[in-house]
Amino acid sequence: MKSYRSFVLVATCLCIVLGSCRVYSFKDVTIPPEVKTIKIGFIENKARYVNPQLSPRLTDRLQQKIVNQTRLTRTNSDDAHYQISGYVSDYSVSTAGISNQQSATNRLTVGVHLVFRNTLTNKTEEFDLSRNFDFNANLSLTQAEASLNEEIIKNVTDEIFNRIFSNW
Repeated sequence: MKSYRSFVLVATCLCIVLGSCRVYSFKDVTIPPEVKTIKIGFIENKARYVNPQLSPRLTDRLQQKIVNQTRLTRTNSDDAHYQISGYVSDYSVSTAGISNQQSATNRLTVGVHLVFRNTLTNKTEEFDLSRNFDFNANLSLTQAEASLNEEIIKNVTDEIFNRIFSNW
């Protein structure tokens, strides 16, 4: 119990010191102070197989996350300081595990290609993100999508956000 209290005390002190010194903050980690606005384009689905719910839900969740977790103001203006656009590039199923010479686990791979533009520095960065989601091979793709949809949206959104704002 004593070591737990010590850990909590040290962690609390560290948070206070780092937060007050402005060395590190838990919000807006790498957003320069001059950046005020962001334009988030619709993340289109260009994969061979199209999940009709994926693009609108992914775009909406990304917009919500950025508005809720940064100080940036969302705009539709082409002169926004940050501009994000992209598309779903991969949405495919493969076998991930075999048992008794039959598929036991399938894997849904979701890939996204993003373009991130900083209009203040006139720099553009393109990157690809990919996440895998395993499901029981006894499920159809429709059944798997129903159970995985929320996890897919959350994980892909988090990965996009972290890549843009935390340089992960």
